[in-house]
Amino acid sequence: MRDTFAPNPGRPVGRPSSTLAGMRIPAGVVPSPLFISEKEIHMKSGRSLQSLAQELDRQRISKRDLVLPSSLIHHTTREDGETELVVEEPESPRRYDVTPLARRQLADKLRIPLAYFERMRTEQPTLLDRNVNTWLEQEGDRHMLRTLDGRVRAVLSDRYRRLDNHDLAEHVLPILGHLDGRVESAELTETKMYIKYILPRLQYEMRVGDVVQAGIVISNSEVGHGTLTVQPLVFRLVCSNGMIAVDQSLRKTHLGRALGSDNSVTIFQDDTLQADDRAFFLQVRDVVQSALSEATFLQVAAKMQKTMGIELKGSPVKTVEVLRQRYTLTEAEGDGVLRHLITGGDLSGYGLVNAVTHYSQEVGDYDRATEFEALGGKLVELSSREWKGLAEAA
Repeated sequence: MRDTFAPNPGRPVGRPSSTLAGMRIPAGVVPSPLFISEKEIHMKSGRSLQSLAQELDRQRISKRDLVLPSSLIHHTTREDGETELVVEEPESPRRYDVTPLARRQLADKLRIPLAYFERMRTEQPTLLDRNVNTWLEQEGDRHMLRTLDGRVRAVLSDRYRRLDNHDLAEHVLPILGHLDGRVESAELTETKMYIKYILPRLQYEMRVGDVVQAGIVISNSEVGHGTLTVQPLVFRLVCSNGMIAVDQSLRKTHLGRALGSDNSVTIFQDDTLQADDRAFFLQVRDVVQSALSEATFLQVAAKMQKTMGIELKGSPVKTVEVLRQRYTLTEAEGDGVLRHLITGGDLSGYGLVNAVTHYSQEVGDYDRATEFEALGGKLVELSSREWKGLAEAA
């Protein structure tokens, strides 16, 4: 096996910088051709850089964060079963629709089992409102409500530290612009932002004709659905799928000091926490550079290569069944992984890893597709004992 480090001759060079929707896209950050290819299935491509920048800029203008005591929040359920939160703001009460995620967070904070919360919502809405409003009035805690487009999208602690997607992208894209690579995939879902970046000049040949390239995935949630993470990504050219190295990552929790301390509503503008965040984003720069280093890439590639020596001695069907139960895959997902394992013709640990990551391309939900890319990374990190349970399933 050999490693090669050569620039990708097919990539545009010297492209001028451009400004998209108020966000500057650096010269070195270009979209992958996968964004416009419709002939083959590739890594889940999401949206273009221009679309991502436009939506981030739109959300930056539309979103609004409030920190307030629970006694200033009133819950109502409409006739159609959807819920609203009425907030006693300084000017006048204001109504907000509530997203499903925010409903789950509200139920959790009030220690109401979600199944019971949902049953009341559909069968006894008056009982739900009475329960929720009683506990909101009595608990006395302060909450952060994150709103967007007139909807409460998250109900969080007043200690929740905002590390917003727009700010992250503004700090990360210029860093990537100096590395001569490409954005292979990007997306903004209901819960997270993803930027998946490939550095073609950093390559490793796993075996003849099977080349992988270095990459990185940066993800963040503004709504309490995960930490800000920076993780190495290995991109396999044979089938254009990626594997996320889950054990070598930066994880930054959204936890800070309590915001506000009285019985009023505090409305935060975008520049409120910029000074605090600036120092952290400098750390992100260092981690991005480390995750895309030759040393990190070769370490991950070597771990992948070791799985080639793990023979799947048992039944492929049983192996995937054990995998499905261990990692809570649906039956359809298990069938998809099995199909790729069989058609790939490689009954080894390496074949199973690639079957998992290859299947991610078929998953409609971008968040779930990324989870399959990360599952491939989890398999690479399994101990010999854990691999034995998969390899010898019968």
